[in-house]
Parts: sequence; C-alpha cells; structure tokens
Amino acid sequence: MIRKKPEELRSYRWYGARDLRAFGHRSRTAQMGYDRSDYAGKPVIAIINTWSDINPCHTHFRQRAEEVKRGVWQAGGFPVEMPAMSLAEPMQKPTTMMYRNFLAMECEELLRSYPADGAVLMGGCDKTTPALVMGATSMNLPAIYVPAGPMLRGHWRENTLGSGSDTWKYWAELRAGNIDERDWQEIEDGIARSSGTCMTMGTAATMMSIAEALGLALPGASSIPAPDSNHSKMATLAGKRIVDMVWEDLKPRDILDARSFDNAIVTLMAMGGSTNALIHLVAMAGRAGVKLPLERFNEFSAKTPLLANVRPSGDKYLMEDFYYAGGLRALLSELRDLLHLNCKTVTGKTLGENLQGAKIYNPEVIRPRTKPLKASGGLVVLRGNLAPNGAVIKASAATPQLLKHVGKAVVFEDYNDMAARIDRDDLQADADSVLVLRNAGPLGGPGMPEWGMLPVPKKLLKQGVRDMVRVSDARMSGTSYGTCVLHVAPESFVGGPLALVRNGDLIELDAERRLLNLKVTDEELGKRKAAWKPAPRKYARGYGAVFSQHIRQADEGCDFDFLEGTAPIPEPEIH
Repeated sequence: MIRKKPEELRSYRWYGARDLRAFGHRSRTAQMGYDRSDYAGKPVIAIINTWSDINPCHTHFRQRAEEVKRGVWQAGGFPVEMPAMSLAEPMQKPTTMMYRNFLAMECEELLRSYPADGAVLMGGCDKTTPALVMGATSMNLPAIYVPAGPMLRGHWRENTLGSGSDTWKYWAELRAGNIDERDWQEIEDGIARSSGTCMTMGTAATMMSIAEALGLALPGASSIPAPDSNHSKMATLAGKRIVDMVWEDLKPRDILDARSFDNAIVTLMAMGGSTNALIHLVAMAGRAGVKLPLERFNEFSAKTPLLANVRPSGDKYLMEDFYYAGGLRALLSELRDLLHLNCKTVTGKTLGENLQGAKIYNPEVIRPRTKPLKASGGLVVLRGNLAPNGAVIKASAATPQLLKHVGKAVVFEDYNDMAARIDRDDLQADADSVLVLRNAGPLGGPGMPEWGMLPVPKKLLKQGVRDMVRVSDARMSGTSYGTCVLHVAPESFVGGPLALVRNGDLIELDAERRLLNLKVTDEELGKRKAAWKPAPRKYARGYGAVFSQHIRQADEGCDFDFLEGTAPIPEPEIH
C-alpha cells in the first residue's frame, strides 16, 4: 500500500515550514510541554470529544479520550483532544435535533482550521453520531468513530428496566393509578445505572450500529457496554488504527457510497431501529454526495427480517444482552445475501472480511434468519394526501390491529394545547380516535422535538387502552413504541396538509399499503388551504434565525441547505 511521506501530512503546513508562522506554531506547542520530537513528521490526530458534565451518556469519555491518546502515541501519532458541543438528549431543549447541524459544522470547522491529519470521533448520544459523521464526511480527512456504548440494564425490584420504553410504560401506569409515587421514585432511581447511552434499541444504539455498518467503526465496537473493559480496549485500538489510516489516506468518502448506505438500511430494519435514523441517514448520505430517497427504505423494509429481539421492537432483551449474544457482527452475518460485502471499512478490510467468524450465541436475542421476530417491515414509509412527501411508522413496535385503521381526528394545535387537554374528562376521544399533533416539525417545534408518542388520554388509560393511532410532524424517541405516525412532510408550520386537519375528520392508516390519507375531498382541502395563514418564524436572531432560514424538511434529512453536497472548500491559508 502506498503510504504518505511525512512532508505530505496536512499538519506539515503548520509545523514543517521555515518561516515566522511555523516558528509560532512550534514555540506554542513547546509552551504546552511538548518536544519537537513528539510531533515532527507524525500524524496529528484530532480527538473530537463530546464529553460534558451534563451529558450522562458520555460521562466515561474523559477516560476514553485518554485511552484513545494511548493508542495514538503507541502507533506513532500526536494526539490532540478537541472538545465539541455535547448534545445531551435527556437535557438539551427544545431538542438536540435543533443542534445536530451545529455540531456537524463545529466538527468540520475544527478539523479544517487546525493542523489535523486525521480524526477520532467520540459520540453516541442520539444526535452526536450523525453530527460527527456529517462533519467529518464534509471535511473528508481520515476519521474513525468511537461509540459511547450502551449503559447497563436497569432494575426495579424483580423487574429489568429499559431506558425510555419503561419510562413511558410506567408513566402510563402511574396516570392510570396502577402504581403509586413510591413505586415511581424507585423506578426513577433504578432505570439508569451506569455511564453509556440508552440500552434499549433507541436512536443512540441504532446510530452507533449504523456507523459500524457503514464501515466507520471497528468491527463489534457499537455493541460493547460502556462500563465493560473491552470498551477501553476498543478506544485504544481505534487510536492506533487512525494513525495508519492517515498514512494510508483512507477517508470517509472512500468508504461511504450508495452501497454502504444500503448496508446501513438493512441494519436499521433488521434491528428494529429508531425512526430517527431515516432523517439522519438521508443527511449523512447527502454529505457523501449520495441521494437517498425514502422509497429506498421501503424497498429494504419489504425484504429485511427483524432479527434483534431488543426492546422496544423486541419483547424482552436489551443491548447488554445483544452484546453477549454476538453483537452486530453476529446479526449482520445472518444477512449476508442482503449486504454489499465488498464495501470498504476503516480496518482497511471489507465488510465481508470483518464478519468472518461471527456467530450467534443466544438465538433468542439475535434470531436466526429461519426464525425472525417479523418477516419484514420493521419501519415503513407512508404516503398519501396527508403526507405527500412522506411519513414514517415503526410497524415493529406498533399494535398490529391498528396498522390498518380509520378513525376520527382529535386535533391538538401544538404541544402546550395537547398537554393542557389530553387528560381532561371532557376530551372528545375514544379508543378508535386518531390523535393529531401539529406545529411540531423542523420549524414548528422548533427543531422537530420527540413529541410524536402522544400520551394516551387518562380517561382511556383507566379503561385499559394502552395504544392509539397518533399522527404528527414530530419525531419520537427510538425507545418509544406504539402506533405513532411521524415526520409528516411537509410539516404543518409551512402549510402542509397536517395544518388543514379538523376535529372529526376521518384519517386512514394502512401500513401494508403504505398509505396515510385524510378522508376529505380535494375541493374542501383547497378551501382550507386558501384560508390558512402562516405563523411568524420563532427566531429573529442568533443560531435560531440561521436554523429557521436554512433547515430542510424531514424527507430531505433536516440538514442546512448550504451544508449539503460535496462542493470543495479551500484549505486555509497560513499567514
């Protein structure tokens, strides 16, 4: 393999010249306690670390960064840790989705503006993974992804608890009067027991797995629980590998192409992954110059079996169990005929080579191809007059009998309206109603918050109802479940058909036929559209104003219009 020469390193422009500026770069590096022999002629590795005190998913990243550095030093590189915005899903408001593109820009510009030859991307909490991949792909320096890994199982008395999924479950039981405040407090204290991301198949686990399937992480890295000693070893191995990737000049766009994104979609479907992945994959593909229409998801949904018996699509197990059962390599080994096995990966080997020797150790957790949880259709893209540009439903986590349903709409104008009325006894709703939430999309939310799993009205909970058809232009947590139609596009805030729904209108959902329709005539919809008035944008200044001016709709990946594509950006001049 042809290897770069030291003077061909990008960082050589900062450190190798014999001029005034290079003197300043070297003298300031000496100021930090480094000798010239520490970095001269060596790849400078930027460790983009999304650790912060307020991100519980990444609390171990302080230590993992040191372990990455150990690997970089051992392989003959020069590690430089660079903190980046930490998108803490449980804490950041109005939603981390508002700031995914912010982190993507920060990652790209950190790598461009400093003397980096390669990058280690440290993420895991929901939006950090796509953001880092988007930024690194746009910059297109050699990069490897280090996933945060899932936390340990939760426990309450004799019950195993799963992030998010059991939060919604027991919140419903509390509202129904089936558990008390003491029970609820004990669940609160037992559901999150270690560092790491949600241990259900939420957005974090989904996107970490997708990054590995794309070829951007070491084989098996995405499933290792955060507290496991193997996670520390993986971080050091990633630090070692990135140094060789720099010498080999192996970059994200050498790895990411249409075939690798097909592999990612297969992974998503087989894992029963998060609906959020559709938005992120479209955006990530766009940064690599790959068009990813929503129809592509339906193509793979129809032929990919659900094999991961991990909640919420599965009925029992969590990511810790998935790891012990063989992890992502074991799952993908069952799907070889659906995968492009010759795709490149960060190892320098193909995906097929990385899967050699993979084995399922617990067929109840990772089902064999002959005994899937569901033959096909884990996620389904819907279209119709209510969602002309598409909507999505996680069919694998829905109530089967509700996947073909017609019901009367109960409309909530926004989240505050829903919160104020959902538990009122006079709410005109029954088990067959379709709950509709609007003004929760990219502009309406703003930021498309995870409000799509609307709560079942309290009066219906007391009657034993635990699921209803719900329709919105919002997202929902990957840990959520139920018959929730999401990402309705165009969103209501810009005058999409969801803005025109009225109480009592009939809404038809037919997941098998991929349909979402409002049973109102075109003539009537035309009259309603003519009377519709747009609301003012929510931000007049700051990042929110930039967001409002440039955000794309859900079917387009919610990237900023000026960040899409692969147009070249010149390297900074050094003066």
